[in-house]
Amino acid sequence: MERAVFDRMAEHDQVHWWYTARRRILAELIARRVPLPAEPRILEIGFGTGHNFAMLRRFGRLDAIEVDDPARALASSRLGHAVGSAPLPDLPGIAESTYDLMALLDVLEHVDGDEAALASIARRLKPTGRLLLTVPAYQWMWSAHDVAHHHKRRYSRAQLKRAIEAAGLRVEYLSFFNTVLFPLAAAVRLAGKLTGKTESDDALPPAPLNRLFDALFGIERHLVGRISLPAGVSLVAIASPRATR
Repeated sequence: MERAVFDRMAEHDQVHWWYTARRRILAELIARRVPLPAEPRILEIGFGTGHNFAMLRRFGRLDAIEVDDPARALASSRLGHAVGSAPLPDLPGIAESTYDLMALLDVLEHVDGDEAALASIARRLKPTGRLLLTVPAYQWMWSAHDVAHHHKRRYSRAQLKRAIEAAGLRVEYLSFFNTVLFPLAAAVRLAGKLTGKTESDDALPPAPLNRLFDALFGIERHLVGRISLPAGVSLVAIASPRATR
């Protein structure tokens, strides 16, 4: 993604509604749908500036990899130990059958070979491990935001399911999320196309609006993992190696 996007992420990732509510939603999903052993090992791929570290570390020992050098430096200071650099799809240096939970959060859309990347991740999971995966939804919502973030694609539900299964994983849960704000987000993206907007839409809104969006998006923590939502800005999935029972 563009350097300016990483800089905004580092500045806003502890306060922007999208990050704060999303972390609460994903934490609820892990607690509800991911069976973890005592002292689980967790790896986040595409750690960015480390904004998910406190949420993920609640569940176990956390390792992380990030290929962007400045982001990795900031993430390492937040995590308290070195963040590695092991690009997808090969994940060099990451041992197979090692992790109880691997998180790939808005990363797969940046990778050319998504099925190869998922297959590589599958090999790093323990036989009872799980992958937590999020991606942006709906190719028709493609906008300047996707260009600034260097996305390769957005996903339909069927497309994501096919990619997961082609990689040798079994889908345990698949749902849209960021559903409450989906009509507004879709309208903004479509309006941006009509007006020729070229900037990303990830700026921090005024505080009252930020609090409102945080509360509205955050409502979904009560639904995620319990039902599959019918539409949304993003998709979330939990997958496991096919041998898991």
